[in-house]
Amino acid sequence: MTDLTTLPADYPHWLASLKQHIQAAQQRAVLAVNRELVMLYWHIGHDILQRQQAQGWGARVIDRLAKDLQSAFPDMKGFARSNLMYMRAFHEAWPEEEIVQQLVGQLPWGQNLLLLTKLKTREERVWYATQAIEHGWSRTVMWHHISTRLQQRSGQAVTNFATRLPAPESELAQQTLKDPYLFDFLGVSNEAVERDIEAAMTRHVTRLLMELGEGFAFVGRQVNVAVEGQDFFIDLLFYNYRLHRFMVVELKAGEFKPEHAGQLNFYVTLVDEKIKSAEDKPTLGLLLCKQNHKVVAEYALRGMTQPLGIAEYRLQLPDDLAQYLPSIAQIEAELLGAE
Repeated sequence: MTDLTTLPADYPHWLASLKQHIQAAQQRAVLAVNRELVMLYWHIGHDILQRQQAQGWGARVIDRLAKDLQSAFPDMKGFARSNLMYMRAFHEAWPEEEIVQQLVGQLPWGQNLLLLTKLKTREERVWYATQAIEHGWSRTVMWHHISTRLQQRSGQAVTNFATRLPAPESELAQQTLKDPYLFDFLGVSNEAVERDIEAAMTRHVTRLLMELGEGFAFVGRQVNVAVEGQDFFIDLLFYNYRLHRFMVVELKAGEFKPEHAGQLNFYVTLVDEKIKSAEDKPTLGLLLCKQNHKVVAEYALRGMTQPLGIAEYRLQLPDDLAQYLPSIAQIEAELLGAE
């Protein structure tokens, strides 16, 4: 047996590198198999659609086709009658082979079925497909984002980014924020005070980061910054590695008031002066409140020197929406498993 002490000094580093290459190759293989399967379904859908239109195929032909394919390929799933009809709908939704290869072919069939059955327009399907690929969403996470209307919420916060940040940084920062934010996973009532909400956020920080969006890392809660012997405490501090900026988050359990913007502006200035490094870009501020009064918020932000945003939050979702969403435990387990 080889004595571990005789191994080259760089062996651990080389082994780690090999593991990364092997894992990457495994992932590429899985993606290649998935693309081939999705393209196969697309071609079958094309043939079914074409023959139905040209030859008037009816339901009985599809029933027979399903039985014959299941008999010929007993080890392959996916040839049930319902799935054949989804293949037809898939081709109708994406008639161009190029977009299948470049976009939706990168997603598993289950996620493609969500795009088909839960969204009505091509624009929506392209948006969610692009986000799923970019951020590595699972089917459960994709369903959560579709159900909670992520596309409609993204970029909707009231901000002064257009006048406080250069383009295109202002547009990118704007799309990072939402309105409203959905914090139903915290398990607190609508009457919860700010400290209770903060505490729940730290308990569910993985799920919180998912709601905030891609690139956010949690820095701390009640972050202390001292100025001339006075202690100031920032509710929540995050860092976004994509934007290369800190983000100060202040919580208000009531409605927005103009003086809240001044307080947030002060805290952002403190982070810029006391915490951020020379390599970091200017800090963003986000005020979360139960009701933001958009017109009042817009007026309040005009006089602020720092890039600030104001958005509402929801602690509980309507019953008709919440009952169809995956459980918080399920989402958190998937997110933790992916880390």
